Amino acid sequence: MDWNKIFIGDLDFSFAIEITVRTLIMFSMVLLILRLSGKKGVRQLSLFEVAIIIALGSAAGDPMFNKESSILASVIVFVAIILLYRLITYLATKSEKFENIIEGEPLYVIENGEFVLGVKKDHTFAKDEFFSEMRQESIEHVGQVKTAILETTGNISFYYFSDDEVIYGLPILPHVYKEKLQVIEYSDHYACTYCGHSLFLDKGKNRCKRCEKSEWVKASNVLRLT
Repeated sequence: MDWNKIFIGDLDFSFAIEITVRTLIMFSMVLLILRLSGKKGVRQLSLFEVAIIIALGSAAGDPMFNKESSILASVIVFVAIILLYRLITYLATKSEKFENIIEGEPLYVIENGEFVLGVKKDHTFAKDEFFSEMRQESIEHVGQVKTAILETTGNISFYYFSDDEVIYGLPILPHVYKEKLQVIEYSDHYACTYCGHSLFLDKGKNRCKRCEKSEWVKASNVLRLT
C-alpha cells in the first residue's frame, strides 16, 4: 500500500500554499455572507436558512482546493444566494402565508399537561430527543407543562403551570419512564406513555380513553424546581 500516494498524491508545495490562501478567502466570505444575513447563531436558523448555508458551503468548497474553480465564480454564486435570501425574506414580511410555506409554522406539542394527538404526523422529532430538551429545562414530568411549542427554528418554548396548578403527568426521567406497565398491579395514578394522559387506575389491564393505547407509567405530581 502506497501511503505517500494516499496522503500526498500529486500535491506540490506551491499548490499547498495556494490552497491555504483560497481557504482563508472563501471561509472569510462565508462568514461575511452569514453576518449579512443578520443571524447570531445556528439555533436561530430555519430550514430555509440551513439550505442557504448548505448552498454557500457547496459554492465555497470547490475553489478551496480545485485549480479549475475560480474564486470569482463563487463570488457570483454568493451574490446570487444573498440576493435570493433578501428577496425571500422581503416577500415573507409581506405575506404570512408565504412565510409559513418557507419557514413552517410553530407546532403545539403539549397542551394542558398532555401531548397533542396527531402531532407526529406533522413532524418527525423523536420523543427521546424531546424528553432530553425538557430535562434540560428542569422538567420532571409532563404535568408540570401547560404548553410546549416547537418553534420553526427548532427551539422549544415552554409555559408552566403554577405550583398550585401542577397535575399528575408522565415522568420523563429515564429510570422512571422505562418502568412501563401493560397490566396495573395496584391502584394509583398512572400516565399513558403515548399521549401523556393521566388518571387514577384500578388493578388489571386498562386502555387509555384518549388514545386507546395500553402502556402506562406511574404518574408524578411533584413540583418543578426552579
